Formats: sequence, C-alpha cells, structure tokens
Amino acid sequence: MRATAEGECRIGEGWWRRLSRPLRGSLSRRLLVLTILFVMLAEVLIFVPSVANFRLNWLDQRLAAAQIASLALEARPDNMVSPALREELLKNAQVYAVALRRDDARRLVLSEDMPPMVDTSFDLRDAMAMRLVMDAFETLLAGDGRIVLVTGNPHFGAGESIEIVLDETPLRRAMLRYSKNIFLLSFVISIITASLVFVVLHFVLVRPMRRITENMVAFRDNPEDARRVMAPSLRADEIGVAERELSVMQKEIRATLSQKAHLASLGVAVSKINHDLRNILASAQLISDRLGAVDDPTVQHLAPRLFASIDRAIDLCTNSLKFGRAEETAPQRRRIPLASFADEVAEAAWPDHELVRWVNDVPADLEVDADPDQLFRILLNLTRNAAQALTDGQAGHARGGEMRIAAHRAADHIHIDLSDTGPGLPAKAREHLFEPFSGGTRADGTGLGLAIAAELARMHGGHIELLKSDASGTTFRICIPDDAGTPHECAEAEGLAAAFPQRN
Repeated sequence: MRATAEGECRIGEGWWRRLSRPLRGSLSRRLLVLTILFVMLAEVLIFVPSVANFRLNWLDQRLAAAQIASLALEARPDNMVSPALREELLKNAQVYAVALRRDDARRLVLSEDMPPMVDTSFDLRDAMAMRLVMDAFETLLAGDGRIVLVTGNPHFGAGESIEIVLDETPLRRAMLRYSKNIFLLSFVISIITASLVFVVLHFVLVRPMRRITENMVAFRDNPEDARRVMAPSLRADEIGVAERELSVMQKEIRATLSQKAHLASLGVAVSKINHDLRNILASAQLISDRLGAVDDPTVQHLAPRLFASIDRAIDLCTNSLKFGRAEETAPQRRRIPLASFADEVAEAAWPDHELVRWVNDVPADLEVDADPDQLFRILLNLTRNAAQALTDGQAGHARGGEMRIAAHRAADHIHIDLSDTGPGLPAKAREHLFEPFSGGTRADGTGLGLAIAAELARMHGGHIELLKSDASGTTFRICIPDDAGTPHECAEAEGLAAAFPQRN
C-alpha cells in the first residue's frame, strides 16, 4: 500500500510539474498576466460609465417615489395630511423634502418640520455623460452623511421640475456594493477569459515556439546529427513557414559543414601530395639546369620556357598550401607595362597553340600598379580557362577562336577586360562563380583558379566581375586600383558586379 501511495504521489507530482511548466516559461507567464490585465482594463472602462448610470437610476427612483408621494398629498381636498402620514410618505420616498415647479411657481409639497441643511446640489435634467461620471466619483469619495438637493424632470409631464432633499449615504453605500460586485464579477471573468486565452495561445503559439526553440538548441549542440533537423508540421501559418525555413536552413548548414569536413580532408591529402610533388619538381629543376649548358640551339630556345614552367609549378605548390592555410602574402606592388606583360601571360597559358588567336589591344604606354607574380596568376587563371573553353570544342561550338585583352584607365584604377569567343559559361558556373570547388567553368574543373584570382584581386583593393557570358563568348573585367591603402569604387555602370565569398 505504501508503494502504491508513493507511486500515486510521484504521478501527481509529475502531473503538476507538467501543468506548471508553461507558467514558469517567460512567454507563457507574460501571456497569462497580460491577458488578465487587459480584461481587467476592459472591465474598468466598462465600470466607469456603469457606476454613473447606476447612480442616475437610483436618483431617478427617488424622484419617482417623491412624485408619487406628492400625488397622494394632492389627492386630499385640502392638500393636507396628518403628521404621521407625511412622515410615512417621506420615509418611503427616502427624502427629507419634496418641491414641485408648475406654471413658473415652486411649491413645497412635503417636508419635515426641520429639514437638514443642503451640502450640495445636482441637476439631472440636462446633465452630460462626463458630468454624470464626475458626480458619481464625487459621491464615492465624499463620505457618509452628505445632504444633497437633486433636481429632475417629473414623469408624465406632471410639472416643470421636481426637487428632492435626501441623505446621500444610502446612495453611496449602494454604489460601493455595486462596485464590489462589478469588481468580483470582472475578476472572475478575467480569470476565466485569461485561462481560455492562455490555453489557446499555449497550444497554438507557445508550445510550437518552444518546440522550435528546443530544436534550435539541440541542433546547436550537435549539428552533425541528422535526427536533430527540424521536422516541420503541416501548418500553413507563420509558425509553419518558420518551421519549414528552419528545417531548410539546418539542412543547408549540415551540407556546408559536411563540405567543409570534406575540404579539410582534401586539404590534408593535397598537402601530402604537394610535399612529394615539390620534391619531384626539385629534381626536375636540377635536370633543367643541366640542360641550360647544352649548346644545341633548339634546347637553348626551349630551355627558358622549361625553366619558367618548373619555377611556376613550384610556386603553384607553395601557393596551394598557402591557399589552404589562408596565408597569401601581401602584394609587393610596382609599376608594370601591361601590354608586354599580357603577352608573357598568353605565351605561358598556351604556348604555340594554333587554335587560339591572341589579340592584344592594351595601349603600349599603359602601366598597372600591382604585384607582378600575383597579377600574372590572375591573368594566367583567366586566360587558361578561356583557352581551354576555346580548344575543348563543346557541342554546338567549333574548336578554336579568338582571345582578346584590352585595358584602360578610369580615374585612379585600371580596368582590364579579357574576352573570348567561346561558348560561354554554364549556368551552374555563373551561379557559384568564384567559389572554390563549386564555380568550375568545366565539368571536371574545381573552380580554384577563379577563386584564387578573385582573392588576389581583392588583396589589391579591386575585384573581378563577369561582364558578359553567352553563346557569343565571355568577358571578364579585372579592376585594380592604383593604391590599395584607400577604398576605391571600381565598378562602373556597365556590367554586373559579382559577389565574392570570403574564405574562413
């Protein structure tokens, strides 16, 4: 029996905890308190005119009773009654004196032998609503024992006006009882209404919001757990929309975290491959140095290109590690003749390739203030992508074409336009342009080239934007300000600037 009692006690305690749990929540408690306050406020707004109306009706009843008493007196042939009957009439009407005004003549109909002195008077004939409210509160605050003179209109046109003198104490006490009843009734209505509103709001708003909040906290603790993704309900209101959008956002966050984990693993693998590749390139560099001593004219002609290619391959390995560690060095800027510099980039991008025609429209005297190595990488990534697009021969587009570079100065920055006559960028590449491992221009591309180029341009205080990409070709614009120490507005009215994501 003791175990059963203890079990029932625990069940009762659990039920009470579940019941009181919403009351301890700040949102639930606020809803309950605010509902009670608003209902009480509504009752107060109702009480003010109702208590004034109660006072007016009570005084009207006294005027009607006094008028009936005066009629009993007028029924006598000599308008005289015995003192006992007069006292009874005044007592039943709860007044001290009654006066009627007829034909512009005022006549005292009934009165005690020594009526009390009047403290104040009220005229109910043309009283406005605000005046009645003020008089009602004056009565409540005046205290007992006040004698008042009340003037009103007699019923059924029995004269011009009727005046009575009475003690206000019974009226004040009746008004206090009425106010007490109104308060108790309002309190009960407030509790019932607040409880109903609270229960409805709890199930419609508070509990779903608590579910969303608990899900957000749980997802924050372990976002990799797929079971903690919000399972949206079938609601069509704002809470249903919030649940569905939260679920979508959590799935996107999980996908992003998964991608970052894969990229981290890929970075570890690339760093290992990069280490071995640099050793291989070091050996190739030693062999290429020996080729420089060969007297063969062909070797002497090709050796510088081989040396430059090996040096750039070594730099690429180093920069790949820097990209993974976000350790790109600050630009070492100097003035560069852009026309001849662009030809060097083109020669490195596709040496002796007969399918691509290179057109250099850069003015011979135009110079750009930039880091030579970093600008070379920017132009090399863009031109190499364009050359691959021209030589791949995609469906519906012939192999080969023209690549053109043009540049001009606009105020304190240089615009470099690289255009080709290729098939244009795929829609997916345009959506994720300049995003590593997402914005590749080819099916087997990683998008690292464009991402690196965009970051290097930003390090110079500029940016890269896609001006055009359709079936007639693609045009990129590189904006490099003269001085990266101060912000510059590189974008002109033409073209649509792309949004570049920052690496973490």
